[in-house]
Amino acid sequence: MTITTARLARSGRPSTDAPVRDAPTDAQRRTDIWVGLVLFFGAIISVILGFFAQVMGSAGLDVKWGLVYAAALSLPFMFRTSRPLLVAIVVNLVYVVGMEVGATELYVGQIALFLSMYTVGAWVDDRHRAQLVRFAIMAIMAVWLLVATFRAATEPAPEGMPETVGAMSPMVAYMMIQWLVNAVFFGAAYVMGDRAYEAALGRKALAARTRELEEQQEIASAQAVMLDRVRIARELHDVVAHHVSSMGVQAGAARAVVDRDPAAAKRALALVEDSSRQVIGELHHLLDTLRSSDEEPADAPSTVTLASIDQLVRASAGSGTPTTFRVVGEPREVPSLAQVNLYRIAQEALTNARRHAGPGATADVRLRYSPDAVELEVTNTGRVVVGSRAGLGTLGMRERATSMGAFLEAAPREQGGYLVRVRVPLA
Repeated sequence: MTITTARLARSGRPSTDAPVRDAPTDAQRRTDIWVGLVLFFGAIISVILGFFAQVMGSAGLDVKWGLVYAAALSLPFMFRTSRPLLVAIVVNLVYVVGMEVGATELYVGQIALFLSMYTVGAWVDDRHRAQLVRFAIMAIMAVWLLVATFRAATEPAPEGMPETVGAMSPMVAYMMIQWLVNAVFFGAAYVMGDRAYEAALGRKALAARTRELEEQQEIASAQAVMLDRVRIARELHDVVAHHVSSMGVQAGAARAVVDRDPAAAKRALALVEDSSRQVIGELHHLLDTLRSSDEEPADAPSTVTLASIDQLVRASAGSGTPTTFRVVGEPREVPSLAQVNLYRIAQEALTNARRHAGPGATADVRLRYSPDAVELEVTNTGRVVVGSRAGLGTLGMRERATSMGAFLEAAPREQGGYLVRVRVPLA
């Protein structure tokens, strides 16, 4: 019996991957101490009053042994959540022994039995073991009640109780009441313990899900900040790089011809001035967009559209790179965001042509409309730097294409030069 009790009393975790409830907290352990003390205090009062009330008659225990019984019955509950199996076994054995030897406590013991059964169901993680222990306790209690029933049936009826009343003996009716009450008593403790365990698992799962959602929200917030930084960096690059590159080319041309052709130098400086005004205007628009409220729609009007590509081509030609522009197909309505992105892609492609294609290079821009898409193609006839890697400009073009659900083709052409093509679906 000692070995079996020791095995059942272990509170180890189950070997399966089934979910288990959290271990008792310090606050719950402190509550257990108060539960044990309150039950002990109530058991002391019940023992003393029961002794003087002679509830067991002359066969009742002496008060000092009744107090020992009260301590053994209630104080184990100070460890009920950390050692639920051991507490249940000890409490039920103490109760049976105490009732057999004439303990005068009748009420706190009932609470202790119910609470011990409930605690096993509510706190033991090994559900198979919890079930076996509770069935074993109920079986022991049933055998004990059966013995009590046999005694009542074979012993003379208590004084003052008639032998029979109608078709049934009063003692038989009394014992039937005891059986029914015990069935409901232990059944309720069993079911409520299981429900408490399931509720604890539900709270644990909810807390885990809440933590997961909070972590995902933090990740999403960090990603949103990162995407905003990338977007701002891309916009600044596209706005500044094109105009500054053009200004550098024009300023260099003006410096080269200022002595022998002042008129050409003035024209170049005028282009520098015009580019500076344009970059300032676009920077102001960018800053206004960044400062705008969240209620502003994502497709709010922009200062650049597909119609602005013609002006972009003229500026490229004026910067020393002969550039042509053609529109193929019947123009149709294109979302504002797609127009801005296509304009920036064309702008970056022409900037790259001016910076890397070399002297004598030409560029061609074509905008094609089809029933379900719009396609931008920018080519140049200049040289291709062998072994060069894609810079921030190419990365920005790919990001813009991806944001529109399109694919960017950027690669050297077989006949020389470089090709940038992007097709945007309009569905």
